[in-house]
Amino acid sequence: MAPNDSAETNGTAARPGRRKAARYIVPVAVAGVAAATIGLVPALASSGDPDLPKITAQELIEKIAASDTERFSGTVKISTDLGIPSVGGLAGSFLSGAAGSGDGGKDTSSADPQAKLTELASGTHTLRVAADGPDKQRLSVLDDTSEYSLIHNGDQVWAYDSGSNAVYHADGEGKAPHGKEQAAPEGVPATPKALAEQALKAADGTTSVTVDGTARIAGRDAYRLVLKPEQKGSTVGSVTVAVDAENGVPLKFTLQPSSGGKAVVDAGFTSVDFGKPAASSFAFTPPKGAKVTEADDAKAEGHGKPRGDLRKFEDAEGAGAPKIIGKGWNSIAEIKAPGGAALPSEASKAKGVPAGAQQFLDALGDKVTGKFGSGTVFKTRLINALMTDDGRVYVGAVTKDALVAAANAG
Repeated sequence: MAPNDSAETNGTAARPGRRKAARYIVPVAVAGVAAATIGLVPALASSGDPDLPKITAQELIEKIAASDTERFSGTVKISTDLGIPSVGGLAGSFLSGAAGSGDGGKDTSSADPQAKLTELASGTHTLRVAADGPDKQRLSVLDDTSEYSLIHNGDQVWAYDSGSNAVYHADGEGKAPHGKEQAAPEGVPATPKALAEQALKAADGTTSVTVDGTARIAGRDAYRLVLKPEQKGSTVGSVTVAVDAENGVPLKFTLQPSSGGKAVVDAGFTSVDFGKPAASSFAFTPPKGAKVTEADDAKAEGHGKPRGDLRKFEDAEGAGAPKIIGKGWNSIAEIKAPGGAALPSEASKAKGVPAGAQQFLDALGDKVTGKFGSGTVFKTRLINALMTDDGRVYVGAVTKDALVAAANAG
């Protein structure tokens, strides 16, 4: 029989810390947070429950924290169901406009990872991944007829979209804290371990943490660590992490919503090898005829910066610095828009907010009222956001009622 250690622990076992407050660019908070939540991590493929020695939740968390595996390669399958229209289409349309240059013209390179990886926020994707320490990583997103690859090798970051034959290059970019490099955009977990660690940070005395049996993932024995919020009002039902029994590497990550049904995120290895990947995995030369966009040139032209009203929102004093209400899974970020700006006005729409973005908003919005006044709640199966008519934004992995209560209290 597989072990079923139901011993619970509070957040002290998870080494809690304040969750870093993300900067939200309204109204793409939903897409942005979803993309960050998904990250580049794995899950899937089980075949029988192995008989392993018993382990406590405390011991398993410590095993994850102590894991120093930095070399691996394999195939990952990610399925995401936020209950919204395809983010790759509507949100991609919005991002290409919001991140455009100040002259209202040029799009960023189609290979730019800041925009390209948002496509992982919806649907099912197959990835090939490889890593050889902190300075060498590769991630490839495989489609039926094309491939998108993000390669980090030392101080060089390359991204290539075979469908458009476009290349994005950053020299000396992607510096992470403590001098390490990271290939992925800021806020996106770059290793299989990172997503599980982010979930564990939420276990700050508000979470039931248990070991719930074992699993067989990508041909390897694993323990199942289950986290369940104990607070009411969270849209997160549970998080299950399959942890490699030998080396402590998370092999599978599944996030179930409190509303039930299909998992919001189900990501994991279908095959994995913890040997040293071939050096050629991290080598890249732009194909003949490919259009190469240099990161420095893109910045000089204003790419990657919001324009119009969105730029004012981000750059104004106090904007982009959320106040965090509540704790644990019920944390809500409160953001005040400069000048009391709320939803895009008819005038601002005419100045460049893409029609696709407005359709995205209209499809998700519910009008609400309370002591705070009135506003609109934009919903997914995980992240919800309340935008009040007087220019405040409340966003978190919480229910509509929780957002309204936060606005009323504020």
